[in-house]
Amino acid sequence: MTKQSVTRLKPGKILDTLGAVKNSLTRVSQRIAEYILFHPVEVTQLSIAQLSRATKAGEATVVRFCRTLGYKGFQDFKMDLAIEMATSDSEESPILDAEVNHQDDIHTIGLKLQATINNVLSETLNLLDMTQVKGAVNALLSSNYVFICGVGSSGITAEDLKNKLMRIGYRVDAVTNNHFMYMQASLLKPGDIAIGISHSGNSPETVHALKLAKEAGATTIVLTHNLGSHIMEYANYYLINGNRQGKLQGDSIGTKTAQLFVLDLLYTLLVQAQPEMVKEQKLRTLNALKSTNSA
Repeated sequence: MTKQSVTRLKPGKILDTLGAVKNSLTRVSQRIAEYILFHPVEVTQLSIAQLSRATKAGEATVVRFCRTLGYKGFQDFKMDLAIEMATSDSEESPILDAEVNHQDDIHTIGLKLQATINNVLSETLNLLDMTQVKGAVNALLSSNYVFICGVGSSGITAEDLKNKLMRIGYRVDAVTNNHFMYMQASLLKPGDIAIGISHSGNSPETVHALKLAKEAGATTIVLTHNLGSHIMEYANYYLINGNRQGKLQGDSIGTKTAQLFVLDLLYTLLVQAQPEMVKEQKLRTLNALKSTNSA
């Protein structure tokens, strides 16, 4: 994990946060994390020796893993995990929710996809640090210019945010070509905002663009699922989206829904903070589109 390490987690946030940091852990720690994610109730009943055997990891490694999450040791971690499982709605691992199999009919698949969306939104709300959200909103409210970057599917999300912000009067651009990303990022100034969107947090183009933006003096905001990823090193504010979905569903459903949810939350908070100005700007942009359509 990077220096954006997590402090001791509160019961109710353990499994979701573990899913968000898993990919930045060592291979052995990933094995421990995966076992806990798939067998959380069982883990609350295990000794450290039993968990060590089940994950093929040394007891010292298990202790280091728990300290990575902010705990003194396995007993502290296990106690909070037991509280989380006792107060959760289901004893089943959330990783297994809404898994699609080959025998499902169309209606059943539709219900499972609906459950996936509900789960990933709940996970996202659980992972979001509202202090970080508030900081990002305040930075946007006082910004001169907003630069958004992302590649692949995250680039499409960047374009969606550009559309939202432009409609309410922001000077904004979204860039998905890496050369253009680097040039624009290097020309940013204090008072400008750079938003990097990368689900993995390790997309080299987006990471480098955020690095350049921060070096140029811009305030940086990161949207990612990976709490321990490389892009977090360059974040003034970070927003963590969920990713809870079945193995056969791919990344598109959960990832896209979670990203858009976080960005809609930002947009709504911006509108709430300056309703009269937003109303005026939305009318101006709406009238501009209407005049084009009637021409």
